[in-house]
Amino acid sequence: MAMWEWVLHVVFVGVVATGVMDIWSMVLRRLGVPTLGYALVGRWLAHALQGRWWHRPIQGSTAIAHERLFGWVAHYALGVVFAFMLCGVAGVHWLRQPTLAPALVFGVASVIVPWCVMQPAMGAGFAAAHTPQPWRARWQSVATHAVFGMGLFMGAWIAA
Repeated sequence: MAMWEWVLHVVFVGVVATGVMDIWSMVLRRLGVPTLGYALVGRWLAHALQGRWWHRPIQGSTAIAHERLFGWVAHYALGVVFAFMLCGVAGVHWLRQPTLAPALVFGVASVIVPWCVMQPAMGAGFAAAHTPQPWRARWQSVATHAVFGMGLFMGAWIAA
Protein backbone atom coordinates (compact mmCIF):
# COMPACT_ATOMS: atom_id res chain seq x y z
CA MET A 1 0.00 0.00 0.00
CA ALA A 2 1.47 3.35 -1.05
CA MET A 3 1.80 6.06 1.59
CA TRP A 4 -0.98 8.22 0.13
CA GLU A 5 -3.30 5.19 0.02
CA TRP A 6 -2.50 4.42 3.64
CA VAL A 7 -3.19 8.01 4.66
CA LEU A 8 -6.55 8.08 2.82
CA HIS A 9 -7.42 4.70 4.30
CA VAL A 10 -6.77 5.91 7.85
CA VAL A 11 -8.63 9.19 7.26
CA PHE A 12 -11.61 7.14 6.02
CA VAL A 13 -11.46 4.94 9.14
CA GLY A 14 -11.43 8.01 11.41
CA VAL A 15 -14.32 9.68 9.61
CA VAL A 16 -16.43 6.49 9.68
CA ALA A 17 -15.69 5.93 13.38
CA THR A 18 -16.60 9.50 14.25
CA GLY A 19 -19.79 9.21 12.17
CA VAL A 20 -20.78 6.02 13.98
CA MET A 21 -20.21 7.82 17.30
CA ASP A 22 -22.40 10.69 16.08
CA ILE A 23 -25.21 8.30 15.12
CA TRP A 24 -24.97 6.84 18.64
CA SER A 25 -25.22 10.33 20.14
CA MET A 26 -28.20 11.14 17.91
CA VAL A 27 -29.98 8.00 19.17
CA LEU A 28 -29.22 8.97 22.77
CA ARG A 29 -30.63 12.47 22.22
CA ARG A 30 -33.82 11.01 20.72
CA LEU A 31 -34.12 8.89 23.87
CA GLY A 32 -33.85 12.05 25.97
CA VAL A 33 -30.25 11.53 27.09
CA PRO A 34 -28.25 14.77 26.98
CA THR A 35 -25.02 14.63 24.94
CA LEU A 36 -22.13 17.00 24.33
CA GLY A 37 -22.86 19.91 22.01
CA TYR A 38 -19.95 20.45 19.65
CA ALA A 39 -20.57 24.18 19.65
CA LEU A 40 -19.18 24.13 23.20
CA VAL A 41 -16.13 22.22 21.98
CA GLY A 42 -15.64 24.88 19.33
CA ARG A 43 -16.04 27.61 21.94
CA TRP A 44 -13.48 25.93 24.20
CA LEU A 45 -10.98 25.47 21.35
CA ALA A 46 -11.43 29.05 20.13
CA HIS A 47 -10.82 30.39 23.63
CA ALA A 48 -7.83 28.04 24.03
CA LEU A 49 -6.29 29.49 20.86
CA GLN A 50 -6.59 32.89 22.53
CA GLY A 51 -4.86 31.57 25.67
CA ARG A 52 -7.86 30.83 27.90
CA TRP A 53 -7.95 27.10 28.64
CA TRP A 54 -10.10 26.91 31.79
CA HIS A 55 -13.80 27.75 32.10
CA ARG A 56 -16.26 27.46 34.98
CA PRO A 57 -18.39 26.37 33.09
CA ILE A 58 -17.90 26.71 29.34
CA GLN A 59 -21.59 27.59 28.90
CA GLY A 60 -20.91 30.87 30.72
CA SER A 61 -18.00 31.85 28.50
CA THR A 62 -18.44 34.27 25.62
CA ALA A 63 -19.81 32.66 22.47
CA ILE A 64 -17.49 32.62 19.47
CA ALA A 65 -18.51 33.17 15.84
CA HIS A 66 -18.90 29.85 14.02
CA GLU A 67 -18.20 27.85 17.18
CA ARG A 68 -20.50 25.01 16.10
CA LEU A 69 -18.68 24.59 12.79
CA PHE A 70 -15.32 24.86 14.53
CA GLY A 71 -16.39 22.23 17.06
CA TRP A 72 -17.62 19.78 14.43
CA VAL A 73 -14.46 20.13 12.34
CA ALA A 74 -12.33 19.60 15.46
CA HIS A 75 -14.45 16.58 16.44
CA TYR A 76 -13.86 14.86 13.10
CA ALA A 77 -10.19 15.89 13.02
CA LEU A 78 -9.68 14.31 16.44
CA GLY A 79 -11.42 11.14 15.23
CA VAL A 80 -8.92 10.98 12.35
CA VAL A 81 -6.00 11.61 14.73
CA PHE A 82 -7.23 8.75 16.92
CA ALA A 83 -7.41 6.48 13.85
CA PHE A 84 -3.78 7.32 13.05
CA MET A 85 -2.84 6.59 16.67
CA LEU A 86 -4.60 3.22 16.55
CA CYS A 87 -2.74 2.31 13.35
CA GLY A 88 0.49 3.38 14.99
CA VAL A 89 -0.19 1.01 17.88
CA ALA A 90 -1.83 -1.88 16.01
CA GLY A 91 0.31 -1.60 12.87
CA VAL A 92 -0.44 -1.26 9.18
CA HIS A 93 -1.33 -4.95 9.00
CA TRP A 94 -4.38 -4.18 11.15
CA LEU A 95 -5.74 -2.02 8.31
CA ARG A 96 -5.47 -4.95 5.91
CA GLN A 97 -7.05 -7.44 8.31
CA PRO A 98 -8.89 -5.48 11.00
CA THR A 99 -10.03 -7.16 14.18
CA LEU A 100 -12.45 -5.78 16.73
CA ALA A 101 -10.37 -6.13 19.91
CA PRO A 102 -7.65 -3.53 19.21
CA ALA A 103 -10.19 -1.02 17.92
CA LEU A 104 -12.53 -1.52 20.87
CA VAL A 105 -9.73 -1.32 23.45
CA PHE A 106 -8.32 1.79 21.78
CA GLY A 107 -11.78 3.37 21.55
CA VAL A 108 -12.46 2.84 25.25
CA ALA A 109 -8.95 4.05 26.15
CA SER A 110 -9.57 7.26 24.18
CA VAL A 111 -12.01 8.31 26.92
CA ILE A 112 -8.90 9.59 28.70
CA VAL A 113 -9.02 12.73 26.51
CA PRO A 114 -12.43 13.98 27.62
CA TRP A 115 -11.94 12.84 31.22
CA CYS A 116 -8.50 14.38 31.69
CA VAL A 117 -8.50 17.32 29.29
CA MET A 118 -11.85 18.47 27.94
CA GLN A 119 -14.13 17.99 30.94
CA PRO A 120 -11.79 19.66 33.44
CA ALA A 121 -11.03 22.52 31.04
CA MET A 122 -14.70 23.07 30.28
CA GLY A 123 -15.62 23.24 33.98
CA ALA A 124 -17.03 19.75 34.48
CA GLY A 125 -14.07 18.55 36.54
CA PHE A 126 -11.86 15.50 36.16
CA ALA A 127 -13.98 12.67 34.72
CA ALA A 128 -17.13 14.80 35.05
CA ALA A 129 -16.71 15.08 38.84
CA HIS A 130 -18.51 18.45 38.97
CA THR A 131 -21.60 17.32 37.05
CA PRO A 132 -24.93 16.50 38.73
CA GLN A 133 -24.51 12.75 38.04
CA PRO A 134 -20.78 12.06 37.62
CA TRP A 135 -21.03 8.26 37.34
CA ARG A 136 -23.76 8.48 34.76
CA ALA A 137 -21.65 10.92 32.73
CA ARG A 138 -18.61 8.64 33.06
CA TRP A 139 -20.46 5.54 31.90
CA GLN A 140 -21.97 7.47 29.02
CA SER A 141 -18.47 8.62 28.00
CA VAL A 142 -17.13 5.06 28.18
CA ALA A 143 -20.07 3.74 26.15
CA THR A 144 -19.70 6.48 23.55
CA HIS A 145 -15.98 5.77 23.19
CA ALA A 146 -16.67 2.02 22.95
CA VAL A 147 -19.03 2.84 20.07
CA PHE A 148 -16.22 4.92 18.55
CA GLY A 149 -13.98 1.84 18.83
CA MET A 150 -16.58 -0.26 17.04
CA GLY A 151 -16.69 2.47 14.41
CA LEU A 152 -12.91 2.24 13.99
CA PHE A 153 -13.30 -1.47 13.31
CA MET A 154 -16.25 -0.91 10.95
CA GLY A 155 -14.37 1.75 8.98
CA ALA A 156 -11.31 -0.48 8.63
CA TRP A 157 -13.45 -3.50 7.71
CA ILE A 158 -15.31 -1.52 5.02
CA ALA A 159 -12.06 -0.14 3.61
CA ALA A 160 -10.31 -3.53 3.65
